[in-house]
Amino acid sequence: MTGSNSTSEPAPEAAVAHGRPPLRVALAGLCAAVLVAAALLWIGQDATGRALFDRFQRLAPAPVHDPATRVVLIDPESLKIAGPWPWPRYLIARLTEEIAARGATAIGFDMLFPEPDRFNPDRVAALYPELSAETRAAMRAVRSQDQVFAEVIGRHPVVLARLGVAAGSMDAGSAERNAARLPVNAAFAGPLPARVLSFPAAITDIADLDEVAAGQAVVNGAPDRDGVVRRVPLVASVAGAPTPGFALELARIGLGAETIAPLLSHGTLRAIGVGDRRVPVDPDGRMRLRFGRWPEGTLVPAGLLLQTGFDRAAFRGKIVLVGLGAAGTADVITTPLDAETYGTFVQAQAVDAILSGGALARPWWAPLAEWSLAALLATAAALLGPRLRGPAIPLVPLLAAVALVGGSFALFRFAGLVVDPLRPIAVGGAAALAVAAMLFVEQAARQRRLRAALAEQRVAAARAAGELEAAREIQLGMLPPRAGLATLHPRVDLDARLEPARSVGGDFYDAIPLGPDRLCVLVGDVTGKGVPAALFMALSRALSKSVLLRARDGLADAVATIDAELARDNAQDMFVTMLVAVLHTDTGRLDLCNAGHENPLRVTAGGTVEPLPLEGGPPLCVVGGFPYPVETVQLAPGDGIVLVSDGLTEAQDGAGGFFGHDRALAILSRWHGDATARSATDDLAGAVRAFEGGGEPSDDLTVLALRWRGPAAA
Repeated sequence: MTGSNSTSEPAPEAAVAHGRPPLRVALAGLCAAVLVAAALLWIGQDATGRALFDRFQRLAPAPVHDPATRVVLIDPESLKIAGPWPWPRYLIARLTEEIAARGATAIGFDMLFPEPDRFNPDRVAALYPELSAETRAAMRAVRSQDQVFAEVIGRHPVVLARLGVAAGSMDAGSAERNAARLPVNAAFAGPLPARVLSFPAAITDIADLDEVAAGQAVVNGAPDRDGVVRRVPLVASVAGAPTPGFALELARIGLGAETIAPLLSHGTLRAIGVGDRRVPVDPDGRMRLRFGRWPEGTLVPAGLLLQTGFDRAAFRGKIVLVGLGAAGTADVITTPLDAETYGTFVQAQAVDAILSGGALARPWWAPLAEWSLAALLATAAALLGPRLRGPAIPLVPLLAAVALVGGSFALFRFAGLVVDPLRPIAVGGAAALAVAAMLFVEQAARQRRLRAALAEQRVAAARAAGELEAAREIQLGMLPPRAGLATLHPRVDLDARLEPARSVGGDFYDAIPLGPDRLCVLVGDVTGKGVPAALFMALSRALSKSVLLRARDGLADAVATIDAELARDNAQDMFVTMLVAVLHTDTGRLDLCNAGHENPLRVTAGGTVEPLPLEGGPPLCVVGGFPYPVETVQLAPGDGIVLVSDGLTEAQDGAGGFFGHDRALAILSRWHGDATARSATDDLAGAVRAFEGGGEPSDDLTVLALRWRGPAAA
């Protein structure tokens, strides 16, 4: 309860310490999970797992030993033997008889014959007007090759293809829209639901062929959005009439079945029944195909069949598909296993999957299981994530993801089930990341509150006891120990000295190693003096060090972050000047960023002293969002840099005169050779105190001297 003084109500810090994070942390995780879940629903059911299941297909292709199908391919070698495509129907009729004579139980042509044969005698006679009337009449009396092909089709179990045409297609003008003219021999045990693949029209073979075929089937189906074929349509609605897919119709004839049974659950198509087979399908009537590497001998060039001596029992008990494989005629597609393959091969694998039970299935419970796991992981991340410590923080989510992917792969490989693990991983991962981000924000805010509270408590205790000297010791104790600065880096001689004008003050300095080859030094000066300045100094130094240690985007962004963070909690409108320098100890490059502070002094190895005028910017917390520039200076071996606060240049003697820059330059000109950084800071500070003549200092005094010894020996 706000403002309650009850000791029974734990503070937020105590709640976190006992494993109970603020409610907003859990809510942030759950909100992130809901947003990701909504995005996944918008993307679609299969889009998230396509790449993963394609990887599963390559890791565990379908085992194929003796498939129930064979492919007769009209390839380039066949065209060399029998001539260019399209072949005369007489030649195709002969090819059909050769296939049937070798024991095929069904023959499917994965191609269309929508026009009469251009080699029919009457059409040939019309091409030559110089023929005599008797010759022309004799040619017209000869049976057409379409009739010859139709007689062959009528004697054998042949399935002909139909091409479904979508509304607005370029082929819509030549397509048949009347369902009465699109009969199929397959009988359907019931109507197809509305969600199945639908075509308003279709392109068929010529009537002479279509009427005598043992089966008619739709041969086309669009690939997924990424252009990869993963599913094959088994049923479709053509001009409102149920029509089997090419693979299903071949399987039906091969099984000797009469009826195709759509199997529905709650109005949604789940499977197709044909003979004693039950084939799982998606609600749109397409079967998910598990692809495999087919053995040699399943592909037969058509040209070989037209020659004598081919095995007379080559197709005994097999279903044979005839397709095109020559350049300019082939139906080339992409599958999870092959960047390029022929559509006839995919249809052949689909027939074998129907007969062998090797189709993939996405069970009805898969979405329920996926979303349930997603909700469980998101809830666990929101409630249990803040309790994790140490290596468990990354390890637990990683193990959960590995377990989900491994379980999905096991279901795919051993049961042929498609259950997407990426949905729960994405939702749970979003919740975990949001919780981690919120905990980081909470921790940073808590640390700021604790630092401010600690500083206030220490100052209050010092005042109450009349021991502000203790506060001075506390403030100076926050700074890096002076004794360790000289050995902070082997290639750098470093020393710093701070003397508050009162017991406590607003000046500060720091030296922060940022890695093996970078050293950051800074000097700051908070507006005012005494306790208020000391409090803001403590906050400024601690926050600056925290930001610089975590900075990844460069010095300018780090200073901008310090400015924004100091301004956020600056209710008293205080400001601070700061000069930050990063020395690249391997090269001597010095990057500087000046926020309203005194310019640094450069001392060469020979003792030449010169100010370094910097463009810089205003003090921190004065102009929000100011783009502080980073300026670079190249040091030579033995060169030094001196950073001071305005307590040096503005120090006053008894007559009101200022110490100024000239005195500082003269003292620093003696800092060369074997002189140490400590001697430089002591000389400057001693000269200022001597100049003041024992009077009260006008401001805090800070001096930091740094000398680069040069690059390390090779």
